[in-house]
Amino acid sequence: MTTHPAPLPAPLYQGSVNTWECDDGGHLNVRFHLERAMVGLAHMAAAMEIPRAMTEPAGSTLVLREAHIRFLKEARPAASLSMHGGVAKVGEDDATLCLDMRHGDGAPSSCFTVKIAHVETRGFRAFPWSERSRAAAKRLHVSLPTHAKPRSIDLAQAPTEISRAGAIERGATRIGGALVTPDQCDAFGRLRGEHFVGRISDSVPNLLSQWRHAAASETGAAPAGAVVEARIVFRRFPRAGDLIEVHSGIVEVGEKTLRLVHWLVDPETGKGWASMEAVALTFDTATRKALSPSPEARARVQKLIVPMAV
Repeated sequence: MTTHPAPLPAPLYQGSVNTWECDDGGHLNVRFHLERAMVGLAHMAAAMEIPRAMTEPAGSTLVLREAHIRFLKEARPAASLSMHGGVAKVGEDDATLCLDMRHGDGAPSSCFTVKIAHVETRGFRAFPWSERSRAAAKRLHVSLPTHAKPRSIDLAQAPTEISRAGAIERGATRIGGALVTPDQCDAFGRLRGEHFVGRISDSVPNLLSQWRHAAASETGAAPAGAVVEARIVFRRFPRAGDLIEVHSGIVEVGEKTLRLVHWLVDPETGKGWASMEAVALTFDTATRKALSPSPEARARVQKLIVPMAV
């Protein structure tokens, strides 16, 4: 019988997987993993003694700066899930949190290591934690679980400058165009974290359809994609009515995986909203096993590599 580490100290999200939250792979889509992380972040704010942090009248709140995610075991319809959290590091006005979501048997589903800032809600400027929050952070201190630590992504790499012009210059492919709607925004009128990833998830077939079809034609499989690890850097938060373009590129081709970089940009100002680096694979929806396209298929994709960074 497999044993799993004890949950982290703060109970956060708890629920299950709805069928309508699952994608063509038959498992919980990445945006809904992120949606649960946003619920977890709200519960972490309460655990850190920041009352009603995600409500409009709040004096202070928590803002995402960066997230590293490991996707460890797929969550399929009706799967029960629960999330626990802890504080891995706390600074003057920021912190690194761990949000660990698991299946009912304790097996890790997805694990988020997030860098957040403690900000006031008028100008969203960072300011120091209260003594009460510092005491709570001390009570909630944890070491990162082994399954939270990076495997294929270098978190020491400093984020690059991103822009629409830079994406075009590098030869990135425009794979998505979207409009921010009021229902996608939080109580402060800013796009919620899961919708950054949602825009990418909706758009990525425009980049990877040929790769997946090649894998399917060579094996006879019914292919779908899955992200196994990702890093997201949040730079600016669009509001209702703002436009988003997704410019993406393949930056590395492995035997079974692709490393992708996505830049979300404002087509009107040219400035960047956010970027995401993802390690993804194609799998057979019948066997649930990863597919390995032929060397010829990989060579074709190698020609599409562009010099992008998160």
